[in-house]
Amino acid sequence: MAPTSKADKKAADAAAWMFNVVTSVGIILVNKALMATYGFSFATTLTGLHFATTTLMTVVLRWLGYIQPSHLPLSELLKFMIFANFSIVGMNVSLMWNSVGFYQIAKLSMIPVSCLLEVVLDKIRYSRDTKLSIGVVLLGVGVCTVTDVSVNAKGFIAAFIAVWSTSLQQYYVHFLQRKYSLGSFSLLGHTAPAQAGSLLLLGPFLDYWLTSKRVDAYDYNLTSLVFIFLSCTIAVGTNLSQFICIGRFTAVSFQVLGHMKTILVLIMGFFFFGKEGLNLHVVLGMIIAVVGMIWYGNASSKPGGKERWSHALPTIRQQKHTGFPESTEHDGKV
Repeated sequence: MAPTSKADKKAADAAAWMFNVVTSVGIILVNKALMATYGFSFATTLTGLHFATTTLMTVVLRWLGYIQPSHLPLSELLKFMIFANFSIVGMNVSLMWNSVGFYQIAKLSMIPVSCLLEVVLDKIRYSRDTKLSIGVVLLGVGVCTVTDVSVNAKGFIAAFIAVWSTSLQQYYVHFLQRKYSLGSFSLLGHTAPAQAGSLLLLGPFLDYWLTSKRVDAYDYNLTSLVFIFLSCTIAVGTNLSQFICIGRFTAVSFQVLGHMKTILVLIMGFFFFGKEGLNLHVVLGMIIAVVGMIWYGNASSKPGGKERWSHALPTIRQQKHTGFPESTEHDGKV
């Protein structure tokens, strides 16, 4: 059942963000322990396992009747899969070929790229305060995370592909939910199996290329298997919450407010792993970023802060399931 009042909608929005933040921070910490402590460095294959687990969840929910049959054209599914898989592979390759500083700059550049996509494709217009608040967030997160910055040709190409494919993938989540009236569960039911199959097929070869290690030769033990299972379980919530948040808002809002996860990961990493201290430089960046996020939330919610000037996107209505609350409000202010 959809929220029936402004207060209910705000509560549902806050719950969606909290769901995404908790699962995203959780999976980063679990994966960091899995890879750093237990040496499971097969990131692409692990992502394939994540989507396989998510596929299993959608199959069970469809069997229970919580997900009603829906249609997504094969051409749209293939485009989404290309964007999503290039995003995953591009990020992994970018991290390998670039310095950590340039990798972080590339991640930050997803916000202006996502803004450009919304301006060009959705005719979104941003107020001056909204633009400035985005700039403050970028400055704060940059101060937190960007250290050494060096770039090379192949690293720049990998980062370019990663940034644009990730931005297009996140834009496409919002686009497909609007155009085909698909809920988050329904869209995951279409995309997760395709991503699971393709990543599990290509992942071991890509991981071998990146790490010179074979996933089948890894020394599996009970502890590492528990961490892999935990990572896959949390990933179901991460994948679902991403679709819910982008569906309720936009890719830009997801990117801007999503940098709260970066700050939380830095803090939690300090407490759990203790390898990198929270010095004054990092704390200052966190404060600037949080101020920018609060400013963005206020500025974008005001009349004229972030509005769609065109409502021409055709919508294909489908039967909606009623087992879970999902928003279909996409017109006007976004």
